[in-house]
Amino acid sequence: MAEQAAVEGTEEWRDELTPRDIVAELDKYIVGQDDAKKAVAIALRNRWRRQRVEGELRDEILPNNLILIGPTGVGKTEISRRLARLAGAPFVKVEASKFTEVGYVGRDVESMIRDLVDTSVNMVRAERESEVEEEADRRVEERLLDLLLPLTSGAKQGEAEVREGPEEPGETHVFVAGPGGVRQTPLEPGEGDDLLPTDRRSRTREKLRKLLQDGVMEDREVEVEVSQSPSLEGMMIPMGG
Repeated sequence: MAEQAAVEGTEEWRDELTPRDIVAELDKYIVGQDDAKKAVAIALRNRWRRQRVEGELRDEILPNNLILIGPTGVGKTEISRRLARLAGAPFVKVEASKFTEVGYVGRDVESMIRDLVDTSVNMVRAERESEVEEEADRRVEERLLDLLLPLTSGAKQGEAEVREGPEEPGETHVFVAGPGGVRQTPLEPGEGDDLLPTDRRSRTREKLRKLLQDGVMEDREVEVEVSQSPSLEGMMIPMGG
């Protein structure tokens, strides 16, 4: 079973953590085990210090590897998991029963490394996705608006156009074509009056944006053209480089 450790705060926030601060963070989730929490806090702080010094000083700060030993339920896994979150490091929990001797059906030891690498890659991917999430949402919204309000005349399914409504002369409506028919939304009184075609289109686009953000158009269908990436399936890849 692999678990991805969430990053608690920024890199600068982690740099400022002292062993006392680390113990305080662990105290929020783990009761007791004071000696263990102090030991791992000092070891983690020493690793941070060693990564940030250069030259001969690095050799003076020795990194510590830790082995937590104890019966089930004393907090070994939870200490490790919380420590990984504080450090922004990947965390993998390994069940020893899955790793057997050679010749017996089971998992090999190398799979532990693969699990750890996969978890690390997933962490980096999640961080990168969070960095572009806001921009991606903005671009998706603009793309949907382009599809709903195309430049060409005549509305297809899922598209919108603006024209005067049949109820009252001069009354402006937004018409959206959908599978269940055409939906019309009147503009506010005075909205669209004395506007050039470009200005009217911009005002209509903002009206559609509001409908889209309010979830009114969630059931509308639009056609999106995507380019297919070349597949490696069926290609012969030489082994060993």
